[in-house]
Amino acid sequence: MQTIIELLTNMTHSTTEGKFGVAAIFIYFIIIVAVACYRIKENLKHEHH
Repeated sequence: MQTIIELLTNMTHSTTEGKFGVAAIFIYFIIIVAVACYRIKENLKHEHH
């Protein structure tokens, strides 16, 4: 959580390119979490125990 707060704080003091970079990091993080959740859901559906 500290890392996210630090990114947001530094983003406010950054250049336009830096703001786009931080936004890209957040978008990438959201995609990673969404894909992980999807794969977990699919794996739970196809378990054969």
